[in-house]
Amino acid sequence: MKIASLVVRVSPEHIDTLKTALVEIPGVEVHGANIEQGRVIVTVEDGEGYAMTDSVLAVNMVRHVLSVTLAYEYTDEGLENEIEHPEPIPGLPLQAADGVGSAQDKEA
Repeated sequence: MKIASLVVRVSPEHIDTLKTALVEIPGVEVHGANIEQGRVIVTVEDGEGYAMTDSVLAVNMVRHVLSVTLAYEYTDEGLENEIEHPEPIPGLPLQAADGVGSAQDKEA
């Protein structure tokens, strides 16, 4: 699964047109808008037959879009291969490598 949150800037007079166009893009969902500031908050999620990145690009290409800012991105790809307890880095004290201990512990 891949998901992203975007802030889309648009001239206030085009917000309704933009929102209508955005929901036609696969995986795009509109969550809110600030009409005075010309901002629309959307999420984009991948799905069967389309990639999140393609949908993000499509958002950028919609008429009246002034800018798109990526606010958040998440993917769970590769998490099944994550190491629960990574090996310590050679030469680095164990306290620093595993995140245990404080600065005072290291000075003592």
